[in-house]
Amino acid sequence: MNDIHFKSALEIGRLIQQGQLSSVEVTRAQLDRIAHLDDRLGAFMTVAEEHAMGQAERADREIAAGRILSPLHGVPIATKDLLDTRGIPTSYGMKIYENHIPTANATVLERLAEAGTVLLGKVKLTEGAYSRHHPAFSPPVNPWNSDCWTGVSSSGSGVSVAAGLCFANIGTDTGGSIRFPSAANGVVGIKPTWGRVSRAGVFPLADTLDHI
Repeated sequence: MNDIHFKSALEIGRLIQQGQLSSVEVTRAQLDRIAHLDDRLGAFMTVAEEHAMGQAERADREIAAGRILSPLHGVPIATKDLLDTRGIPTSYGMKIYENHIPTANATVLERLAEAGTVLLGKVKLTEGAYSRHHPAFSPPVNPWNSDCWTGVSSSGSGVSVAAGLCFANIGTDTGGSIRFPSAANGVVGIKPTWGRVSRAGVFPLADTLDHI
């Protein structure tokens, strides 16, 4: 399992759906990697281990029954802590929301759940997705060079993918916060056409500029 962490999400999806790997063993490997590396990297705000393993077990049952929901079925991903997650703490990078637990998922995460993805947890961001990390939360560390920038608000998203802690991560971009973390951490980020991906359930910074 040591060579899986830097495969693409689609590659991992094919291996799981072809039965060469199970979602449970891939998810367990990712959780173990997070436990091993994230004390130093600090990408994750919340690791949802029980939730992730439950989704992985369900994915394996569905795939075994021939119900493949999407090319990402069974693939472990994560999300910026700006997106609401039902039953999982969502801080928006703010101390005042540290214990906030939403009752519904953001639309994009609901769609990803319907596609059979496995949510490993929530990653750090700047306060309210603005310019700086709240001083109560240690900022993520660039996995290639700790002296280098991690790239504004979706910093945890860029770091977690670059370090092989998840196979994909949902970020947001208002003034560069998908593009900068991707460039700073050496990964690919996609900034779609404005409004192409629903902003429902995502804490707003600027309604006319936010991209998911």
